[in-house]
Amino acid sequence: MKEILIVISSVVLFLVGMVNLSSAVRKIIDVRIKEYIKYAVEKPFYGLVTGIISTIVFQSSSASTALTVGLVSAGLISFYSSLAIILGADIGTTLTVQFVVWHFTEISPVFISIGGLLWLVNRSRWKMAGQIIFYFGLIFFGLGLISQAVEPLKNSPAFVNLFKQTQNPFFGIGLGIAVTGIIHASAIPISIMALLAQQDLVSLENALPVIMGANIGTTVTALLAGAVATVSGKRSALSHLIFKCMGVLLCLLFMPQFLVLLKSLSSSVAQQIVLGHFLINLVIVFAFIFFLRPFAGFMQKVLKGEDETLPIWPEFLNRKDLSDAGKAIDNVQKELQREIILTQKMFIKAVKLIDCPQEGKQRDISYIEIVVNNLRAQIVKFLWRISAQHTSTQLSKKVFAFTAIAGDIESIGNHTVWIAELAKQKAEGKIKFTESGKKELQEIISLVNHNLDDAMALVEVSDHEKISGVIRREDEIDLRVKEARDKHLKRFHNRLCTTEAGVIFVEILIHLERISDHCTNIAEYILDTHEKNCAL
Repeated sequence: MKEILIVISSVVLFLVGMVNLSSAVRKIIDVRIKEYIKYAVEKPFYGLVTGIISTIVFQSSSASTALTVGLVSAGLISFYSSLAIILGADIGTTLTVQFVVWHFTEISPVFISIGGLLWLVNRSRWKMAGQIIFYFGLIFFGLGLISQAVEPLKNSPAFVNLFKQTQNPFFGIGLGIAVTGIIHASAIPISIMALLAQQDLVSLENALPVIMGANIGTTVTALLAGAVATVSGKRSALSHLIFKCMGVLLCLLFMPQFLVLLKSLSSSVAQQIVLGHFLINLVIVFAFIFFLRPFAGFMQKVLKGEDETLPIWPEFLNRKDLSDAGKAIDNVQKELQREIILTQKMFIKAVKLIDCPQEGKQRDISYIEIVVNNLRAQIVKFLWRISAQHTSTQLSKKVFAFTAIAGDIESIGNHTVWIAELAKQKAEGKIKFTESGKKELQEIISLVNHNLDDAMALVEVSDHEKISGVIRREDEIDLRVKEARDKHLKRFHNRLCTTEAGVIFVEILIHLERISDHCTNIAEYILDTHEKNCAL
């Protein structure tokens, strides 16, 4: 019982290290995600390399593939581009087990000590580096404890017989799928096989079926992410499962030859296990990498639906057009249209989450925000280049107005993200609004959405009637928000709603009001620009 408890505790330490390492790395990647995508989508080979590198950094193919499915669902990566990244992620995950064979478990306390000390320095740069090193060490410290705990079990007939049964391919594959599916980490069962092999407790024949099952089981995380994703995200998750199943099937068909090959490559059973894990995934890569285009077409027929991709880079900003300031300004206007269309898409998704929470949809909003922020940065940079030239007063006014409008659109996106976060808090706390509160909220949301519609139309073409409509509705929204707050206060005093519900309700109202304010700013900038144009 003592050894079993140590093994369970060690697995928990491993998972804590892996999850927190992935989270720490994710914070860094989210900041630079547009560069991550840029290289990933150019060619399948680049996507393959991106998948390998991201999984080595995450130390988890599950985290890497789940991130990829999320990016596909948000429309930042096409389904076709995601396939190569997923194949690369499967290759990258083999390095974790190689670290075990290289005895990283023995030096893990060094990583924990160095990482912990850097973490305690409490400077932002060193703190983040310390966290990453600490959690990296914790992963292998957990595996090291497993190795120590199972050593006394070599004298247990029941323990030895359990792993003798894994020589039966179906039992071994089933065991690998079950363990990996439960803990969402294929590195655990495969690393345990390598550790047991180092103690002469398992043979390659016992370990290989478990490795195959673990490779199939690692798709569970992506499938769960795909369950709440768009049709494109579902295709990516299902493709991952197909890749793994086909690879395992091929290896099963040629099992005798596969065993002979592995034994010829190394005399160490632990190293043979690592090579087996690597070669299974290498077989998958070579089986599919040259046929990704037809495979993508096949999957699109199996799961029908639109494969919507949001271009993360400006589509109309071209440095060649800077010689013609008028044309350059027109192109900026087109990019502003794209930016506000994406922001409205975020808003529609966010307000739906208030009553129908979905984790996948909230993740999509955060990824679309990255596109919006990137567009704003590129637009402002392009406008700065235009302003550096000698331009007319009319064009200078437009440069100023468009710079401000780009900022207002980005701010709308920021407030939308906050609404999505508040919706998440509402769902996690199982908080409910009263029926009257829901009605008040929906009426204000409808008015704000109408203002967003008109602001979007105004970015394309100036219209005095729409400008007047936005300003009029802004006054109405301010009034409705004040009334909703007062009514909420009465409900609170009459104990018709909880404190937690009131806080979230009022916060959502504030963000809706701010979104409408930014719509009004856009309308006023358009009006100002239009009047100046008429005067000129």
